[in-house]
Amino acid sequence: MNEKSDAEFPELSCYLLPGHTTTPADAIEEAKQAEALGLGKVWLSERFDVKDAGVICSAALAVTDSIHVATAGTNIHTRHPLVLATMCSSLHHMSGGRFELGLARGVGIRNQLMGLKNVSNAQLIEGVELLRKLWQGEKIMGHDGLMGALPYASMGDWMDANIPIHFVGFGPKSLRFAGRHFDGVHLHTFITDHGLRRAKTFVQEGAIKAGRNPEDIKVWSVFATIHKPKPEDHLRKLVARMATYMQAPGYVEMLIELNEWDPEVLRKFRASDIVLSIPGGIDSVATLEQLEEISELIPPEWLPAATGSAEECARAWKNQFDNGADGLVIHGSTPAEFAPVLDAYRTLRD
Repeated sequence: MNEKSDAEFPELSCYLLPGHTTTPADAIEEAKQAEALGLGKVWLSERFDVKDAGVICSAALAVTDSIHVATAGTNIHTRHPLVLATMCSSLHHMSGGRFELGLARGVGIRNQLMGLKNVSNAQLIEGVELLRKLWQGEKIMGHDGLMGALPYASMGDWMDANIPIHFVGFGPKSLRFAGRHFDGVHLHTFITDHGLRRAKTFVQEGAIKAGRNPEDIKVWSVFATIHKPKPEDHLRKLVARMATYMQAPGYVEMLIELNEWDPEVLRKFRASDIVLSIPGGIDSVATLEQLEEISELIPPEWLPAATGSAEECARAWKNQFDNGADGLVIHGSTPAEFAPVLDAYRTLRD
């Protein structure tokens, strides 16, 4: 696995184009800013509008020299295996080995709307094995499985691309699965210290069961960060985001299981008049007044984040590493917004 970096903070990373965007070219400047700040990696969460993984990652790699660029995530089944392998190997060779692949299962309802079946663990394993074989120059002949029929697939005998593959997920079963088959794990926002320690344990249990070195499987914690928050930032960046997760059936339940929260909170949230009255994603359409009311339904301990002064945020970052994280994904802030925290973090880290 190639995760070496010359960055000042190889353990720190952030998102490109976090959330919805209509200006994908912003990723170019964001990637350059993240590299200039000394971060080791940026991540792109693919969306089927103007956030194609191959295009955005290529642009970010083309305008930078050392920072790694990873998907977090894309899907194993939305591209033909040879097409996905080609996209990744092209990015790998174009950048001198700075590309990393993050795979997620995908959202069930979106799979249905696209006419795709949901991705099983067995399909993920098969897909990852196919990618690794193709990247090592192996020939695939007579394959007929969950990834489809591949009578013949090859990228050439000369191919030798060692591309890290991260699993994007956070359920306890998924984390053990990731420890058995992936090079790293990209977690989720709003995981508590307790949940983070459990996540690390689950990943390592999976690795040990598979006969792998558990220290080789890197766990990346996704941590919301708001430096010097304005009065509405708590509502817009924390409450609204968590509330939207809580709206989605079958989604936040895994987070509740990992953190060992009281599921009764979720039941009351979904049954509340204010939540039922909002037509759409809360983070997209709710007013500040509605968010104020919704905030009363979400316990403060369900919103772990780095907030406050630069020193307070830096201590919260360090606490993530103290609780088992190998890397940190700064969420909810642009490089310009979290830049002041880096000076305080540098002092703590040194």
